[in-house]
This record gives sequence, structure tokens and C-alpha cells, in this order.
Amino acid sequence: MTSKRMGRQTVRLSNPPSIAGHASVVGKKEGEGPLKNSFDFISNDSLFGEKTWEKAESKLQKQALAGALDKAGIPASNLEYIFAGDLLNQCISTSFALREQGIPFYGLYGACSTMAESLSLAAMAIDGGFADWTAAVTSSHFCSAERQYRAPLEYGGQRTPTAQWTATASGAVIMTSDGPGPYITHITTGRIVDQGIKDANNMGAAMAPAAYHTLSTHFTETGLPPSAYDLIVTGDLGFLGKELVLELFSRDGLDLSSNYNDCGLMLYDLKRQDVHCGGSGCGCSAAVLSGYLLNGMREGRWSKILFAGTGALLSPTSTQQGESIPGICHAVSISTTK
Repeated sequence: MTSKRMGRQTVRLSNPPSIAGHASVVGKKEGEGPLKNSFDFISNDSLFGEKTWEKAESKLQKQALAGALDKAGIPASNLEYIFAGDLLNQCISTSFALREQGIPFYGLYGACSTMAESLSLAAMAIDGGFADWTAAVTSSHFCSAERQYRAPLEYGGQRTPTAQWTATASGAVIMTSDGPGPYITHITTGRIVDQGIKDANNMGAAMAPAAYHTLSTHFTETGLPPSAYDLIVTGDLGFLGKELVLELFSRDGLDLSSNYNDCGLMLYDLKRQDVHCGGSGCGCSAAVLSGYLLNGMREGRWSKILFAGTGALLSPTSTQQGESIPGICHAVSISTTK
């Protein structure tokens, strides 16, 4: 088992799981952005036909999972484990979405890093020989997140320039032990990094040090330079967080500008759509991955991607008590070849 370890935080999967199916579901604003043609379903109704924002978010996950299963060509009963989560207290959007599926379930919370976290665990379950079919699912909803973390929309509070827009979106990925790819080949599990940032409206600054630490660790422990990847994607640091990551790497003499981007900047048009510093939320990176990125790999646009989900580990309680915001980042290497 130790032969799979490449260092303190990185593992190389000896039996890389294949991504058999993936699907993305988004709301109206996301469907008006630059990636609109890569999503499987775009809803013009932010409630998705439901009575509450929280039920709408559960609907997002149901649709994304159903779409991914359909592409994989399997029924839900084939799944041996499902790893999923969201931003809400006790992950209610996820548990309510999946309560009728009858699938062994691990509920996860990694804030906006949850898609990378769920991918990591779902892939390791297959590589370890514990399953042949697993799923990773994540979602967020602008209105449900605003109600929990800030204030109900009716309050009409002003957003600061450094604030980001929580995506109304969900992504689902189905993995299997045998298939034509793309494959998950390496995983670098992040550790909590806290630089003392306390502004809950500046999560990019809070998460950027964690992204830098995990990416640096990945390059060191795998021996791969940043240029080994066609694309390195964080999610979701937004404009400010991305600039901080580029600055931190420039101090090490590394220029990531040619092949690095952030899901929070890719999902929206910052000049045309009012999202301030960009997108955020569990569903942001999940939808970008399950739509634009994996579609691009299948179309031959990229052969090797490093997907690094970033999360701000705060809660309304911790913010009100004046706590700093810890950050986390998990990196997943995805390749068209084993």
C-alpha cells in the first residue's frame, strides 16, 4: 500500500478509475455565461419548480446525478458508494436529494473544495478495490447560500467589491474501475491553511494560501512541473484569489499564467455579468468540471488537467465570533491516458 504514496500528501493511483459519465445542471445566470454551451441543463426558474431554495438545490443534484448515470449507461443501483455534499447546514440539500436512492452514502463538507474532495474519495475507493462504481456529486444555490451565510435576498444588502457570486449549479461524475477514460491518476490531499483573514466577503484571499500550498506540494511530491499540465484549474478563488496565487508562485520563480485559470472566472463574464470578483460555491467548480473541462478532454482540447478545488472553512457562527477563515485545497490529476 505504501508504494502508492509519493509523499506526505500525494498518492499515485495504481488502478486509475475511469470517468464513465458526467453531467452539469445550472441556473439562468450561469446559463448566460461564456460556458453556456457546455452544460447539460439550464433552468430559467431559480426554484426549479420547487417551493423553497433548499428544495431547488436538492433538485439540482437529482438532475445532475440522473444525467451522469444516463451517460454512463447504468442504473443508480449499480453504484456502490456515493460521495456528495453542499454548503448548507448538515448538508441537507444532498441528504434530501439522495434519501430515496438506497445507495451507500458519505456526506461531505469541504466548502467550495467539496467536488475535489468527493472525486478524491470516490477514486480512492475504486483504486483500493472497495468498489467498481462510485459517484461524486456537489451543488450550491445562490439564494440558499445567501440566506444561510449572509442575509435573505429580501434584505437587499450591498455586496463588497471583493465578494463573489455563489453559483446555482450542480455537477456529478460517475467513476468505474474499467473504462476508456479520462482517468484520475494522482491525488494531493490538502491541509488546513489559515493566514488570519477575517473578511467573510473576501474568501479568495482566505483560500489562496491553501491553493498555493497544495499545488506546490503536488509539484514537489510528483516531480512534475506546472508545464506538465495542459491546464491547471482552481475553484473558486475568483479574480483576487487567482492573482494572489500567481504572485505567490512568482516569488518561487514559477510563472503559471500560461496554463492556469480559476473556475470562478470561467463560469461568468465579469465585464457583462455583475458577479464582482467572480463565482464561488460548491456547484461552481463542479459544473465547470462536469461540463466544460471533461467535455474538452473528450474532444481532445486537453489531455492532462490538474483540478484543484478550494474551500473557505467558515460558518455564520465563526464569522460572528470574529474567527479567522481557514482554507483548504485538494488537487486531482485527470488524464486521458493511464
